[in-house]
Amino acid sequence: MQHAKFRRSNRERSETMRAELITAARRLFTRGSYAETSTPDIAQAAGVTRGALYHHFADKQALLLAVIEAEAEAVAAEIETETPPDMPVIRQLSEGAATYLRAMAVPGRTRLLLLDGPAVLGRTVMDDIDSRHAARTLREGLAQAMDEGAISALPLDALTSLLSATFDRAALAIEGGDVASDYAEVLDRIIAGLLQPPR
Repeated sequence: MQHAKFRRSNRERSETMRAELITAARRLFTRGSYAETSTPDIAQAAGVTRGALYHHFADKQALLLAVIEAEAEAVAAEIETETPPDMPVIRQLSEGAATYLRAMAVPGRTRLLLLDGPAVLGRTVMDDIDSRHAARTLREGLAQAMDEGAISALPLDALTSLLSATFDRAALAIEGGDVASDYAEVLDRIIAGLLQPPR
């Protein structure tokens, strides 16, 4: 019993330290830039030694990957909270798009997920992360809408990819100072354009 408690305590301490490193790295990556941030900076900000940092993460790129995974997970969680299963499927798609734009407005998030992530980790890695988070929620919503006959039957992967890219471009434009409501309105019209005409 004591041994199990010791193991659990060690695991909890390890998880806490890992979370503190991710939080510190996110703060530094978005305050300055990924390129300007060093692992000693991150260790100091987290209040740990460099040895402790390297025990949890192989290098700065591994830390960026962990930060981005956490950000992508947060976006997907927010979309899922705002689009419960009992909501009509077309409204789910519309609310999901609006929620995505709100979630991406969290300071630093657009830069991490749409600029630094692809530049440092590469498109393949970022596509894999997206396929498990925001793009997954979009794909599931589109699949359900097609199954219910609410929208036209189209190649699902291509539709998900193109709509996802449209949402990302909107997030970047809003980050750059464009009017968020303009993009929300256009995205609503795009989704409405997918509606299956009544037979």
